[in-house]
Order: sequence, then structure tokens, then C-alpha cells
Amino acid sequence: MAKYTRIGGQALIEGILMKSPEKSALAVRKPDKEISITYLEQKSLREKYKFFALPIIRGAVAFVESLISGYKAMMMSADISGYTDIEEDKEKEDKKDNNLFINIIMAVASVLGVLLAVVLFLLIPRLAVSGLNLLFNTEIKGAGAMAIEQGIKIVVLVLYVFLVSLMKDIKRVFMYHGAEHKTIFCYEHGLPLTVENVRKERRFHPRCGTSFMILMILVSFIVSFVVQLIFRGVYDNPAVWVAVKILMIPIICGLGFELLSICGKYDNVITRIIAAPGMWLQRITTKEPEDDMIEIAIAALKACEPAVPDVARPKESDDTDE
Repeated sequence: MAKYTRIGGQALIEGILMKSPEKSALAVRKPDKEISITYLEQKSLREKYKFFALPIIRGAVAFVESLISGYKAMMMSADISGYTDIEEDKEKEDKKDNNLFINIIMAVASVLGVLLAVVLFLLIPRLAVSGLNLLFNTEIKGAGAMAIEQGIKIVVLVLYVFLVSLMKDIKRVFMYHGAEHKTIFCYEHGLPLTVENVRKERRFHPRCGTSFMILMILVSFIVSFVVQLIFRGVYDNPAVWVAVKILMIPIICGLGFELLSICGKYDNVITRIIAAPGMWLQRITTKEPEDDMIEIAIAALKACEPAVPDVARPKESDDTDE
């Protein structure tokens, strides 16, 4: 019988992070081809304080925590796999200076990443609407303008992900992403975790972070529309609207988290419609994995498998993921 599980994962550099309610385990392929298992400390604000476990709020907290733990796991996987090993240059810089250089590069990259996100998902959509108004000598505003903005965001997201997927290293990460999904499906279907069983599973999962990105955009439109109805004219002031959008991020993250959880727990017409855009995008963000990648995913899941078996999935969803 299929099971509902809260186990989730993240594809890394030559490895996979799997998280269950009880523990988090990082499995990485070392340069000698052995599999390294590392357990990460798992202290969530949602467990320590009841307030942060409330609906909506827990989603925003989970989003921030996943970014932090994901970044940490990515750096660890890069180190364990040997990806960060840099050949000594002709000047043979000492290791301390080299590490300092790497840290500076990572910090700069993080800042540039945030700026790029602001430009791609806030500035460009807004400028596009203004450009359409000038081009057609019209005045698109309110819900119409927001709908166009959200549509542009989805196009930008899909195009960005597609272009990134063409990079050799990113393609391998996406293959590990596929291995992660297939292994979780195999576990949910109650089958023995073997390479043969995992390989037969689908690589598109409704609880994927890719689905979360799409849900964020769709939820953003709904929340923005409601705010526009309550505070009429707020969209027409660009500076104020950007500030409002930033303040709405926790709410949007929280709602997206709740929807994603529902899609992962139940399988019916409504949840399939909600999950559909994210499932489509996963055709880009997941690739068919190699057997050694599946071995990594299996090792990670076994390492974090909860002592208490997951409960049976509701009867209506026993036929999920054909």
C-alpha cells in the first residue's frame, strides 16, 4: 500500500540530502567512489516554539530554514566530493589564502544572486507592463497588470531554469534530483529500496521545491489581487508596491508551503490541478539518473528513515504516480 511520508530531499553536488521528521542525512560520493554519510543537526524553530508551527507561519520559517540548511549541505557535498579541490597555480598560494578567496567569491555570488532575482522577478515584469502601456498607448493596471507580471515571471523562471539546465554540472545535479524523487516514490509505494525498483519510478513529485517556485508565483498573484482590492491604488505607486511585495513574501511562502503539503498528502482532481504547473517544470529540473546516483539516494533515505513507519496514504490516493 502507498504511504504518505514527510521525507523530503535536495539534490547536491555528487550527493543528496534527505530529511525526515527525525533526522537529516547527507550522502555524497567521495573521490574514491565510496559513499559518505553525514548526519546534520536538525533543530527547527517549529519544534522549539509553538508559534512558529502555526499554519502559514510554519511555511515561511520552513522556507528560510531550508535555504540555510540547503546552502550548508551544498558546501559540504562540494567539499566531500572533491569538487572544490582547486589545482595549485604557478604561484602555489597557501591554503588559507585560497579558502579566503573562495569564501569571498561565495559571498559575492550570493549578493549577485539576490540582485539577479530582484531584477528578473520584480523589475523586468514591472518594466514590461510599462512598456506595453507605451507601445499600445493604453493604461493596463490593477488585476490586468498583475496578471501580465505573473505571466512574465513564469516565462522568465522557465527560461532561466532551461538555460541553467544546459550547464554540464547543473545537469548532473538535476540527475541527482531525479534519483531523489524516484527513491522517495519507491519508499512511499512500500517497495524494497533497490536500484531496480527505484529506476522504475517516476521522477516528478508533487512535493518538489520546483513546484513550490511555481506555486509562489501563482499565490503571489492571488495575494496581490486581494491587497489591491483592499488598498486601491497601491499598485500604481512603484516604490510602495515593491515594499508591499517584500512584506508579503512571508505570507506567500506560508500559503505556498501549505498548498504543497496538501498536494503531497492527497491525490485528487484539485490537488493534481494545483500541482500540474510544478510537475511540468520538473521535466527540466529533473533528469533520468544513473545507477550510482540512485545508490546515493537510497543510502541517504535509509540513513534518515524514521523509526516509526509512515502512515498509510488516504484511500483516494492509492493510485498515485502510475
